[in-house]
Amino acid sequence: MKIVNFKGILRLSIFLLSMGLLVNCSVDKVTVDEDDSISESDDNTSTDDDSTVTEIGENHEEAVDYIWDTATEVGIVLNGTSITVNGTGATVNGTTVTITDAGNYTISGTLNDGQIIVDTDDEETVRLIFNGINVTNSSNAPINIADAEKTIIVLKENTTSYLTDGSTYVFANGQDEPNATLYSADDLTIYGEGSLVIDSNYNDAITSKDGLLIKSGTINITSVDDGIRGKDYLYIMDGTITVNAEGDGFKSDNDVDANNGYIIIESGIFNITSGGDGISAASNVQIANGDFTIKSGGGSTSYVSSDSSAKGIKADLDIIIEDGVFNINSADDAIHCNEDITVETGTIALASGDDAIHSDATIKINGGSINITKTVEGIESPSITINDGEIYIVSSDDAVNAAGNTTNYLYINGGYIVITSSGDSLDSNGNMEMTAGTVILNGPTATNNSTLDYDGTFKLNGGFLIGTGYASNMEEIGSTSSTQYSVLVKLTSAQTAGNLFRIQNSAGEDVVTFKPQKNYKSIVFSSSSLSNGSTYSIYLGGSSTGTATDGLYSGGTYTGGTLYKSFTISSKATTVN
Repeated sequence: MKIVNFKGILRLSIFLLSMGLLVNCSVDKVTVDEDDSISESDDNTSTDDDSTVTEIGENHEEAVDYIWDTATEVGIVLNGTSITVNGTGATVNGTTVTITDAGNYTISGTLNDGQIIVDTDDEETVRLIFNGINVTNSSNAPINIADAEKTIIVLKENTTSYLTDGSTYVFANGQDEPNATLYSADDLTIYGEGSLVIDSNYNDAITSKDGLLIKSGTINITSVDDGIRGKDYLYIMDGTITVNAEGDGFKSDNDVDANNGYIIIESGIFNITSGGDGISAASNVQIANGDFTIKSGGGSTSYVSSDSSAKGIKADLDIIIEDGVFNINSADDAIHCNEDITVETGTIALASGDDAIHSDATIKINGGSINITKTVEGIESPSITINDGEIYIVSSDDAVNAAGNTTNYLYINGGYIVITSSGDSLDSNGNMEMTAGTVILNGPTATNNSTLDYDGTFKLNGGFLIGTGYASNMEEIGSTSSTQYSVLVKLTSAQTAGNLFRIQNSAGEDVVTFKPQKNYKSIVFSSSSLSNGSTYSIYLGGSSTGTATDGLYSGGTYTGGTLYKSFTISSKATTVN
């Protein structure tokens, strides 16, 4: 996929569907038919599947990559301290085999303190078929793809291959590469139904200095530095990948070319434990789907210094999440980028030692289920838009905070939001606006924070909002420019957590019955049930036989409460003292 600067692209699906590439050609005894299916004319032909493939980089992936004639395979047998080549295209020197010609090479056996090198000027593909190999090298990379137009590593079905290096590399002629257990100076593809296990003791486990594509396979990595690194890009189509890295888990770090340095993940199962960032890109991270378990920097209870980074998912530009299941436990921000974050849907569980979702530009949440169980600030950006989704936040500071710019704005246009915060529940260093959705706020009990905190205006133009606070002298309410009525009740004495708060109309009908999770001294409430000129009564305490969801009761009968005060709505913002 040839990436241009895709700043502002909001949907990964558009990006992916527009990049289809199908090659009509003949390769040995295999053809790709016009109906997009692969036809075999010989039983020895090996194929991956008959699907249309996606263009990754210029000629990085083509349909013929996964089609070859097994009769052309050259066998390389590793015999511990010797190597046998059954064919041409590779030479042996002791425990080193060097592949000099493009072609298909099936490798099997064990190699003690040896190396497989690819070094060819051919423009055709080198295909390395791992048929259960075990290669160790105490002083260099077990696999060194020094020069090749494109290399494809095939993990043969029902096999497991092992690569292990030493903690020190010996270089010739002042070189400083290879710097990974599995190293490629050029485009690299890994795929197959087999497994690959890498124990990296010197630097990275898998590195491509160009683009790295992982199409499938089971990969297990332990690394003293980064786990999987594609300098220009890392594109993962599928697979089951486990990384335990002291550095970053997945990484793309080309920060020179604006069209590179990105990570795209279509699907797969990923378990990442990292000392640094779980997933880190110099430009963009785009995720279509997948199941992610990420623990970075020791998790949310750990400390990370200001000059270190231990974020769950990090991008210097944009992050787009189309779908997926995410369980992120990070010492630093769980999801962080310098520009725009877009969440379309997905099931996202976050615990963070700092912010849960942070962007320096914009955050847009269009759907999904987000559960933030531990964080300092939950969602923070100069511009935050929540259009839909189910969001739960427990924060030690502000739960949703629009801050960081000269113009800050919080928009709530839908969704279901439940907040328990020690700082401000909803905060904007500018304006706020709510047009739809349900917002339930169990606000701070300290006197230096409030349920609602905004510097400009808060237009309550729709939706349902209820929130508790304690610093009644600091509490705010919807602006008079709102189209929907709101009320702020400042109680004369504090109420304990669980003590019901109820508003009913003049006919005794329930407007809201709420069971706060925290001690409270003030309540802010807005819904379409409030109307101008109508009189309402406030009750405290009592009980309800209704069904409680996140403290809100529906149905049932309310009894036993004490009438606190009655009030009449006379303006868009009414305060009851």
